[in-house]
Amino acid sequence: MAHQNETNSAAVELPPIDLRSDTVTKPTGAMYARMASAPLGDDGLDGDPTARELEAVAAAALGKEAGLFVPSCTMANLLATLAQSERSEQVILESAAHMYVSERGAATFTGLFYLPVAGTAGAMDLDLLEDALQGEGLKLKTALVAMETSHNNASGAVLPLEHMQAVHAMASSRGVPVHVDGARIFNAATALGVAPDQVATHCDTVALCLSKGLSAPAGAVLAGPRAVIDRSRRFRRMLGGSQRQIGVLAAAGLEAVQVMGQRLAEDHRRARALSDALNKMHPEVSATIPQTNIVQVDVSRSGRGSAAWSEALEKAGVKARPWGKQRLRCVTHRHIDDAAIDRAVTAFRTVAGALA
Repeated sequence: MAHQNETNSAAVELPPIDLRSDTVTKPTGAMYARMASAPLGDDGLDGDPTARELEAVAAAALGKEAGLFVPSCTMANLLATLAQSERSEQVILESAAHMYVSERGAATFTGLFYLPVAGTAGAMDLDLLEDALQGEGLKLKTALVAMETSHNNASGAVLPLEHMQAVHAMASSRGVPVHVDGARIFNAATALGVAPDQVATHCDTVALCLSKGLSAPAGAVLAGPRAVIDRSRRFRRMLGGSQRQIGVLAAAGLEAVQVMGQRLAEDHRRARALSDALNKMHPEVSATIPQTNIVQVDVSRSGRGSAAWSEALEKAGVKARPWGKQRLRCVTHRHIDDAAIDRAVTAFRTVAGALA
């Protein structure tokens, strides 16, 4: 009896499995070490040397001329839009893109119009894009075309390079720059089996988030032509994004860019293992087959909504994020190992039985 109580106590004390997002990742020991020894300066005056090093390293990794370290990928996307557009112009993007669904800062602040284009798995319909790019008559001038890879709302789908090339060529032929929301572009590159710069070659500017699967505590880098980055740096100051001895965070970003991309395939493998197990587990639950580290779980056939599932799963030791009324989003990351996947599947099975 004593042994059984000890076993039950250990089970209760296990930390929850947090599948809500890869933004919950904590810095690595190597990141802390680099943060402690980073050379520092005033990035709002004559520059922080570690931040400048990160900007150069990230730009090179993405095949771009220059980079800019900013607090978040949302700001990076905003700056890319501000630096490449004027008032009363339009930005074309896929209808479920994060920049359209969740951000739209440039539209709020500048009077830009965001024009969504329907797509499949995050990829804009090229015929609809071509129609949207036509500027004759009363149509607004297109200032920017934006893509997203991997695509958050499309369950981490990765844009085919051929599609990205076609979009870039179509826009460039009309003198329109292309921006890529590449918050998880290292995940996309891993899924495609290429280097990140081979993905980013099909755009003019690209934003990279450092605080998701790459595990830095904060920050993003906007990369592109030097003239665009110089303009973005001025806008960053206007938005309150100048940060002083920010090399403390940039040091973690250097570790993220130089080291952490090499392990993302592990997250993808575990996402697939979770998806496969859920699809075999219960007829009332179906999971998307992930290309990267995001799995969406459809619970509509269970007769219970995502909020009820999320609440029940948390009581069973798993945190999953409601993604609309009938879906959950589960994201694998560095803190999710094989044992955590097994525990998550067990929790789903328990909840499926309880809610049936």
